[in-house]
Amino acid sequence: MYKTETKLPSFFLILIAIAGWFALASQLYLIIQNRVVSVAETIIRYFSFFTILTNLIVAICVTVLLFKPNLKWGRWFLKPATFTAITVYITIVGVIYNVILRFLWQPQGLQYVTDELLHTVIPLLFILFWFLYVSKTGLKYKNALPWLIYPLLYVVYTAIHGAITGFYPYPFVNVGELGYGKVLINSCGLLIAFLGLSLFLIAVAKFVSRKNA
Repeated sequence: MYKTETKLPSFFLILIAIAGWFALASQLYLIIQNRVVSVAETIIRYFSFFTILTNLIVAICVTVLLFKPNLKWGRWFLKPATFTAITVYITIVGVIYNVILRFLWQPQGLQYVTDELLHTVIPLLFILFWFLYVSKTGLKYKNALPWLIYPLLYVVYTAIHGAITGFYPYPFVNVGELGYGKVLINSCGLLIAFLGLSLFLIAVAKFVSRKNA
């Protein structure tokens, strides 16, 4: 359940939903407009970015919570373990972009707006919503391990798709330039980052729960 019955959570959800769906649609338009391969392959590449997949999860999550919060999927998204896991994923999106990728290019116009929404605005809003309004009771440190399944599957998919097509969505997983050894080290580092952030948010949740109790 929400921690409060005020209208503020709905405002947050509406804001995240609008920003999310706009940014996803905008990025799809931009990647198709600037494509260097077929439309079909371009769409596959679009869904090969962790940023896109995770923002899609966020957009679906907040949309379900807006319109069907009391049905099966709404209750599932509001579970502390589910919502906290999504918070971990979208936080990593923001951190990796702003620490590593932001300095590799200078997007302009609509691309700049889209990038800021996907990598900064939406992660910050989602983290704030988690901190202020989502129940944190019942979270355990062991929850962090199954949360690694999604990023692990993504790494495996990226390696297989890249080996077949030669396309790698991020420079730190580009086997063609770095080799499998370096990419394996980078991937392990990313998984450790996911695990570390998961444990940190669980610790924060436990602290908040004890304080509220």
